[in-house]
Amino acid sequence: MRINKGVEWGVHACTLLAPLGPGKGLSLAHLAEYHGVPPAYMAKQMQALSKAGIVRTSRGKTGGYSLARPASSISLWDIKAAIDGTLPAFRCTEIRQKGPCALSRDQCRQACPIAAAFAQAETTYRQALQSIRLTDLVAEVTTTSDHHHLTQIMDWYANSITDLPE
Repeated sequence: MRINKGVEWGVHACTLLAPLGPGKGLSLAHLAEYHGVPPAYMAKQMQALSKAGIVRTSRGKTGGYSLARPASSISLWDIKAAIDGTLPAFRCTEIRQKGPCALSRDQCRQACPIAAAFAQAETTYRQALQSIRLTDLVAEVTTTSDHHHLTQIMDWYANSITDLPE
């Protein structure tokens, strides 16, 4: 299964926003800068996240992005669905109704074993992404990063966080 790099960027952006307190945010420029990605492309991901109600945007000189709801209520699936959509990865074309041994439409009332297997895998995949929250990711970064890297992150936050207008 291939995941669009915009999903990766969106998850990273939301993970940066997760620890911020109320009324605090990060500008689009800072979100793009942190991971060295093009601001225009980051803007596209943030727009999708905003449209899905995952982030909120504040305009103006001191504007920026913040999470629209608690990090504990945002899953990896929420972010993936906002950016990539919710269509399943596998789409059955009923190939079994074609060719020299084709089945009739009436013979294909049940999903074929191949489509059923892909549907089960898709369900498992979605459930796994739904079970991982932004708070889980932040906790993982906090516990697995070395002290020097965490200090760098904190210094970066100190110079990047803005007070958002109400």
